[in-house]
Amino acid sequence: MSASQVDQTDPSQDPLAGIAPALFLGLGSDGVYARTTLYEQVFGRLVALVDRLRDARAEVLRFPPVMNRRQLERSGYLKSFPNLLGCVCVLHGSEAAIRAAADRHESGGDWTTSLAAADLVLTPAACYPLYPLVAARGALPAGGLVFDVAADCFRREPSRSLDRLQSFRMREFVRIGSPEDITTFREGWIQRARDLAGELALPYSVDIANDPFFGRVGQVMAVSQLQQALKFELLIPYYERAKPTACMSFNYHREHFGQVWGIKASGEAPAHTGCVAFGMDRLTVALFANHGVDPGRWPASARRALEL
Repeated sequence: MSASQVDQTDPSQDPLAGIAPALFLGLGSDGVYARTTLYEQVFGRLVALVDRLRDARAEVLRFPPVMNRRQLERSGYLKSFPNLLGCVCVLHGSEAAIRAAADRHESGGDWTTSLAAADLVLTPAACYPLYPLVAARGALPAGGLVFDVAADCFRREPSRSLDRLQSFRMREFVRIGSPEDITTFREGWIQRARDLAGELALPYSVDIANDPFFGRVGQVMAVSQLQQALKFELLIPYYERAKPTACMSFNYHREHFGQVWGIKASGEAPAHTGCVAFGMDRLTVALFANHGVDPGRWPASARRALEL
């Protein structure tokens, strides 16, 4: 049964409630789920499809779900999105102090008051660990660089909606080079994304967008991002009349990361960077939401693309 059919059957019900049990099992916190065999099988097919789209020049890197806190602070994420960031905290001090904190829980107290921040944060986007690695290599080679990166990511957005997980997997193709390199890369990927959505038989639109910058200053940054057309998104509705969900994004960072990390494109000019980001879990949920929980009955073009 499709999500839209669930909605028509019981209008008071979450339109995605009918497919959720086939895909996820709750783990006690909103937006954090165990994933079923069915879900992971389709997810794996989607990963393989994205693999086939990778530029032959791309260097493949896979990052852990945590990254260095100082590096993320230097990249500017804390300034722009402090409300989304998760920090790794640990018990510290002597054995007696740690034992006392743990014992407080046993007596009904709050052990978390003894936590202190570690040197790690939860990775919020797959490309953030990349730029200091590139900077450490020195000047860019002629023609710049292309990377395929992925990571388990976290953003503090508790929600029961299946299109907004707190813990999710992101895949990115990253281009580092001249402004012309980034523009060509991004424009090419916007068209490829349209073709991909068509092959997967998913309804979609592509529109200009902005990141959810925090606070009043963030509103100014969002306006500037829109005015400069630095971000576009591939938007997919999960069911009839649904507000579309951003499942891919096409981003031009200009020279931000080049300046922050001292990445030089040619001479002393900072390199420009851009990326195409695949919300891998959002795309997987979009497939089930639009086509139902039996992949054998999905549209032929989707089954061909995913080699189902």
